[in-house]
Amino acid sequence: MCWGTLGTVRPFPGFHADRDAMEIQEALESKNVMTLLRILTNRTNAQRQEIVKTFEEQTHKDLAAALKKCLSGDVEVLLLELLMPPVQYEAYRLQQAMAGLGTDEETLMEILCTRSGPRLQEIRATYKQLYKKDLEKELKGETSGDFAKLILALLNKSDTAGGVQRDIESLSASLSGKKADAGPWINILTSRDLDHLNKVLTGLELTNGQTINQTVEKRFSGDFRLGLSVLVQCIQSSDVYLAKRLASMKPSFVHGIMVSHSEEDLLCIRAAFVKLTGTSLYSALQKQFKGDHLQALLAVCRSED
Repeated sequence: MCWGTLGTVRPFPGFHADRDAMEIQEALESKNVMTLLRILTNRTNAQRQEIVKTFEEQTHKDLAAALKKCLSGDVEVLLLELLMPPVQYEAYRLQQAMAGLGTDEETLMEILCTRSGPRLQEIRATYKQLYKKDLEKELKGETSGDFAKLILALLNKSDTAGGVQRDIESLSASLSGKKADAGPWINILTSRDLDHLNKVLTGLELTNGQTINQTVEKRFSGDFRLGLSVLVQCIQSSDVYLAKRLASMKPSFVHGIMVSHSEEDLLCIRAAFVKLTGTSLYSALQKQFKGDHLQALLAVCRSED
């Protein structure tokens, strides 16, 4: 990432992995949590990976394991997440969304909708490496019906050419029967670029005389309605959708979005958050969280808007 990034976490100038690793070792021994926060929230992920490697060379210990012994609660979770390489973290989030009883469908959709096709293939390969399971098979086992088709189409998405008017007509025709046909929605919305899709959705709104969100709400149901709603929101503005997720202030959502987007576009998500809620993300975090966990989140958020 360069200094022109829309992320909040930037490369630390004058970075020395050996110095950071030594400071972290001393902080772990003295249980100085603020030093751990200061270093690990103020380095890019690439810099953190260098620290992890250097720490192991210096101490013959795993940094993640050492952090687990020193920390607890949400701050431990957040710092361990910051230590994961980005693609590994996305694979971990998908695994967590499917772990245990029930499935967190919206987290699956969030990741699949906001990541490019090539990035998703990297995540898929990393998932296989980490969990010895095929991500597509896992997703298939956790979902069913049209929602499963949508999920798998997103996992394997790639841009293909299509005519705007033809796509509008195809989606409009899919709504003409007593029961709406999910097929064209899955095929079109997972295989065109964002500019094309926004033109299609705008054209469909004019044709039908109602917003796309109203159409989705009225004509579809269950998990597929949820999935399609998330996809449409991400096509229209992924920043606004992610800001809505952050507004819930649920720790797992806040961590997931802030860690994943801290070096990419968290500034854009912060701007959408202010517009959506009337308060800054920085202030909202202060109202919801406390202690070391709050300090770590504020450091990743970076500043008031």
